[in-house]
Amino acid sequence: MALRPAVEVSERQSKRREPPVKLDRPATGDVKLDGPAIESVPEAQVERALEIAYSYLNKRERTAAEVARRLRREGFSSEKIAQTLGLLHDEGTLDDRRFARLFIDDKRTLERWGSERIRRALIQRGVDSDTVAMALDAGGGEPGSPSETEQERALTLLHSRFPERPRSRRDRDRALGVLLRKGYEPELAFEALSAYLRD
Repeated sequence: MALRPAVEVSERQSKRREPPVKLDRPATGDVKLDGPAIESVPEAQVERALEIAYSYLNKRERTAAEVARRLRREGFSSEKIAQTLGLLHDEGTLDDRRFARLFIDDKRTLERWGSERIRRALIQRGVDSDTVAMALDAGGGEPGSPSETEQERALTLLHSRFPERPRSRRDRDRALGVLLRKGYEPELAFEALSAYLRD
């Protein structure tokens, strides 16, 4: 096994330490931009923004606000971000209503979250409150799909977390705390706990 000279290694290491090249503006060098060349610079920026957005959206569904924040961190102007979001929305790649519907289905089914916690999480992710309200009113799921009521979901959560009905005050407080932390309204949590204790 032949050893490489130390000079090669240090050169390779120095190359690794170079800061990454920022690609938010195309390098123009000594070329004067006029005519068709100047029109291609903004297009190149939008193309680069689209590449970054597609890569970001490839990992999971995102909101428009999340994509905009990502593009802002990459150094794109507000105008280019708006253009990119418009293109993504027009082609159906980016849709806050779809995101809200999928998020609601996921959190209700897998996490057993209540509507209040879901509403707060969606607004925190940048979905506007009208879209959140419409998605929650629709139940989150596809139109016409059967969905449980909020109280039924709370009862299901209690059955899974507390197979034996809570008898002591401490256990009832724990059960109520679980419902409240999952985002169920206090009144509904009390009703669900009372119904669970009656059954």
